[in-house]
Amino acid sequence: MLQDRTEERRYVAELQLGETDESHIIRTIEYWDIERKRYPRYEHCAVLIAEDITSRFLNVVSLFNRTIPLIAIQMRALKVDDKITLVFTTVMDELSRSPVDQDEDAEATPTDRSYWEKQGTPTTVKMAEDVLEIAREFDQSLEPKYNKFYIGTSKDGQGFNFVVARPKKKHVNVEIKVPQSADIDKSLDEAGIETLEYAKRWGAYRLSLNKDDIAHNRDLLKKLIGVAYENRTA
Repeated sequence: MLQDRTEERRYVAELQLGETDESHIIRTIEYWDIERKRYPRYEHCAVLIAEDITSRFLNVVSLFNRTIPLIAIQMRALKVDDKITLVFTTVMDELSRSPVDQDEDAEATPTDRSYWEKQGTPTTVKMAEDVLEIAREFDQSLEPKYNKFYIGTSKDGQGFNFVVARPKKKHVNVEIKVPQSADIDKSLDEAGIETLEYAKRWGAYRLSLNKDDIAHNRDLLKKLIGVAYENRTA
């Protein structure tokens, strides 16, 4: 079991020496299902690791990947001088889910503001709402929507997510759904904003913001959120 500490996400890894086979695939999915039911507050991704993943089984795994978040990694041992080196190669990455899927998640797990005040603090919840208020400048009909895993926006009572926030104890993590680019990377770096790993699954920049970040870089945040809104409504 591996965990990404920057977000509520865990990876259930099942390693097999030699070639992958039917039982390996079944075990990987079974362990993933057990863990996601045991700890429902986390997102879970299944990770299948083997020395050899043949094209036959790769095709099978890719079929499961349409409905189950699944990564396949091939592991090779190489001898360099008198040492053994392990090389891990991702042969199949997790499929990206569309914004519609995230909107459906929001409908399935609604909560309220007090829930997030306990997860974070009243101050960081207000910071999250300040970011979402920027989104309302592009569409006054948007309203904050408090879900179990994030605070997003809704439109006409339905999830309408292009920017989401997760209040923590001292800061707020914000995801803005815009394609990654060197220009945006440079702008965020020059602004001194702490960036987390780009979320390929959602196609979103992940930012760790404090109160000063939001106040001093509002124009930059508004620009990014505006692009995300345009992409969402395109």
